[in-house]
Amino acid sequence: MIKNKITYNSFSDYQFKVTKAKDSFIWDDKGNKLIDFTSGWNVTNLGWNNEEIKKAIIVQAKKNIYSSMWLADPIQEEYASKLTGSLPKPLSTITREVTGVTANIMAIKTARAYTGKRKILSFRDTFHGSLYQTLQLGYAPEYPISKAIFLNFKDHIQLKYPRVNYEDKNEKQILNNFLNEVENIFKNDKEIGAFITEAGIITGWGSTFIAPKGFLTEVRKLTKKYGVLLILDEVGTGFSRTGKLYGMNHENITPDIVTFAKGIGNGSTIAATVTTQEIAEKTYLKSNPQSTFGWSPLNVAGALRTLEIHQRDKVWEKAKFDGDYIIKTLRNELKNISYVEDINGLGMEIGIRLKSGLKNFNMIKFIEIARSKGLHLANADSYSFQLMPPLTIERDILDNGLEIIVDLFNSFNY
Repeated sequence: MIKNKITYNSFSDYQFKVTKAKDSFIWDDKGNKLIDFTSGWNVTNLGWNNEEIKKAIIVQAKKNIYSSMWLADPIQEEYASKLTGSLPKPLSTITREVTGVTANIMAIKTARAYTGKRKILSFRDTFHGSLYQTLQLGYAPEYPISKAIFLNFKDHIQLKYPRVNYEDKNEKQILNNFLNEVENIFKNDKEIGAFITEAGIITGWGSTFIAPKGFLTEVRKLTKKYGVLLILDEVGTGFSRTGKLYGMNHENITPDIVTFAKGIGNGSTIAATVTTQEIAEKTYLKSNPQSTFGWSPLNVAGALRTLEIHQRDKVWEKAKFDGDYIIKTLRNELKNISYVEDINGLGMEIGIRLKSGLKNFNMIKFIEIARSKGLHLANADSYSFQLMPPLTIERDILDNGLEIIVDLFNSFNY
């Protein structure tokens, strides 16, 4: 769709104009106040227009708003120290990125430069960014967009995600089957340089795709065994969203490379690719880590305050508590809705997946009705909703949003 000279795609099509946003609410151009259950897709984890973050940006604006790629503003070095200080010790070196897609492309460049191998192992039906190099990681060859822009999958191997549904009794078997598949690939293909994955959940495809317990631990063991670099995409899982400060903390693993964006700045445009000193020293002359607008001091000020708030308030603890509450509430209230297939998630990254093939279910209509009742929702595809409220949302507001969802499912004619 093209609306008011701006082009939107079918996934993130134009919905309405936002005239105001604050904490867990957004207002449209008709004055309607909406409870937000999207956080701009895991961006405003600390609420829209967080006052502390705004003040930090204003203070920095009075000092300096830009630093070129061969210079360093003092706040950039301060933030680099604090961000790496929040990570496992080997992860100590950062490239200054702008968005999640540039962070993931830098991770791929770094892995290839370090290993001398081109092939990347990833998961089908995942999203690591909208540019050519990252679409090849998760988009299948038969997708219309893959054909339209001539994606090249020669150097990519895509796996089916080892998904565990709610009440699955064979979780260990799912994990073992997956690990056997990965090990066979590593044994038979010596040209794989890296394996990229999110931290135990797919945040861009409905969020009911949850990996078995032990997934991160066992994948880390296999990548070490076969000399394959592990790239952890924490663009969606980082900054308390899944109930830990970072997704890697769920199983206390250390990847070779990790990427951050979205919630890293709570709306400030900033991203980061973090790796070890050894990898950085051997690759920086080959991987070309430069960006004209990477880490604008204004955005770094926002990111620095964001990290400080997460650490000070232990936001991840509330995210886990409220996330468990959301899942329990929805599973109980929607247990008699025959077309709901799965309700699952980690922390406050939660998906409601419907049974595929519902002939008369209209996802767009469902979302529009929810909005008319005061709730802003996001859908991942034609059969799944993704619930991502701000992690700071108050319980009464959260309950109001959940009540709208439950009432809609109980009354919606599909």
